Amino acid sequence: MGIVGAGKTTVGTLVAQKLGWQFADADDFHSPKNIEKIRRGIPLDDADRAPWLSALHNAILQWNAKGRNVVLACSALKRGYREELRAALVRFVYLKGSSRVILDRLRSRHGHFANEAILESQLAALEEPGSDEPDVMTVDIDQPPDAMVSEIIAKLQEP
Repeated sequence: MGIVGAGKTTVGTLVAQKLGWQFADADDFHSPKNIEKIRRGIPLDDADRAPWLSALHNAILQWNAKGRNVVLACSALKRGYREELRAALVRFVYLKGSSRVILDRLRSRHGHFANEAILESQLAALEEPGSDEPDVMTVDIDQPPDAMVSEIIAKLQEP
């Protein structure tokens, strides 16, 4: 989880590959209307996100029912969104970084519908996980992806 440009897809794909798990990107669950809004730099509101979160929740329940291990790259910016996504065995990894690092990444990436125009609204919407969310681990993104992956896998293996 994390804001646009934090590395959710890059790091999530690498974690899934290392563990032999399935990878899924929450962006693939957005409606065409939501994608167009994001592309134009228009922040999504809770009403826009409601069907998206419901679809993600249902996918998580299906993966759990089938015993599948899945890494899902998803912003999950607000505590309420994380609550919607919580199901048995769900763990969150918060990719945390400074707006400077994020902005540099966004300016160097091409081909994704979410760009720096959406960054400010994502920072405003972000409700960082607190100590009352013990299923959330925090990883600093100001390190190479391989280092983040190693840290995540080590933390996942902790009791």
